[in-house]
Amino acid sequence: MQRMDFTWQDGERTIVFGRGAIGAAPGLLGDPYTLLTTPRAEAAAPDVVAGASSVHHVGPGRVDELAAQLADVAEGELLVALGGGRVIDVVKAIVGTRAGARAAAIPTTLSAAEMTAVHWRPKGHEATARQVRPAIVINDPDLSASQPVAELAASSANALAHAVEAPLTTLASPVPTLAAREAMRLIDVAWIVEDGDPGYLAREQLAQAALLSGYAIGGAWYGLSHVLSQTLVRIGGAGHGQANAAVLPVAIGALERRFPRRVDPDGTLTALAQRLARRAGADGIRRLGVAHDLLADCADAAARRPELAHTPPPADRDELRALYDAAW
Repeated sequence: MQRMDFTWQDGERTIVFGRGAIGAAPGLLGDPYTLLTTPRAEAAAPDVVAGASSVHHVGPGRVDELAAQLADVAEGELLVALGGGRVIDVVKAIVGTRAGARAAAIPTTLSAAEMTAVHWRPKGHEATARQVRPAIVINDPDLSASQPVAELAASSANALAHAVEAPLTTLASPVPTLAAREAMRLIDVAWIVEDGDPGYLAREQLAQAALLSGYAIGGAWYGLSHVLSQTLVRIGGAGHGQANAAVLPVAIGALERRFPRRVDPDGTLTALAQRLARRAGADGIRRLGVAHDLLADCADAAARRPELAHTPPPADRDELRALYDAAW
C-alpha cells in the first residue's frame, strides 16, 4: 500500500498529514496550550486533552456568537482546535482578535477549515478582527475521516464543493487549481463503490482530498456554491456538510453554464455530487428539515453576499431562488 504521509512547511505554518500523525501533537504543540473541542473529538485524542492547560467544549451554534462567548475563558497564546469545522473556525475567530496569538487545528471531519483563513469574525469584533489560518495543522485520517458513512459523505460533498469552485474564481491560480483537481480525483476514487463503507484506504484518500481542497480554496476563495450552502446553514438551520451535499448538484450546473466545458462537460461530476447527496441523506433541501417558505429568505440573504462576484457573472436574487427551488 502506498504511503500518503508527509510534513509540509507552507510559509509560516506546519502541516503534518498521515495515519499516526496525532502522535506528533505533543512535540508540535509544546506547552502550554488551551484546547477547544467537543465530547466526540475529546474521546478520540486523549493525549491532546491531557496536555492542555485548560479544555473548553464548543457547543452548537453560530461561529461568530460562539467565539464571542468563549473568548474570555479561552486564554493563552496558543489555542488548539480538536474537532470539526465549527470548532476550528471558533478558534480561528478568537485568535483573530489577539495580537501574537496562534491557532492550531486537529480536524475530526473533512471540513478543511484547518487549511483556510475563511471564517466568521466574533460578534462585536466584525470590523477589527483579522482572518487567521492555523499555524499548526495535524491531519490524521484516523480522526479526520472518522465520521459515520452518511456524515462522511456529506463532509466529502463539502470538500468536493471546495475543489469544484477553486479553479473557477477570479482569484484562481495554477497551484491551487492543481490541488483542486487532485482532490476531485481522490474523492471520485474513494467513493467509486456506492454501497457500503468507503474502507480504510478510501478514508485516507478522502482525508488527503479534503486537505488539498482546503488549500485550494484558501488560495482562490469560493463563490456561488458555497454562498448557496452557507446561507442555507445560517438562515435555514441546516448542517454544513448536508447543505453542501444538497445544493452542489445544481450549483455545478450553474457553474458549467458560466464556464462551458470547464466544469462538468460530460456530467460525471454532477453524478458524483448526486451520489454523495444520496449517501448523506441530503438529496434535496427538503430532507434537511428546512421549510420551503424559508427559501425566499435564503435567496434574499445570499443575494447580498459579495463572494458571488468570485464566480462571474454574479448570481442575482432570481437565479438564487431558482437554484434553491431546483435543489428542493
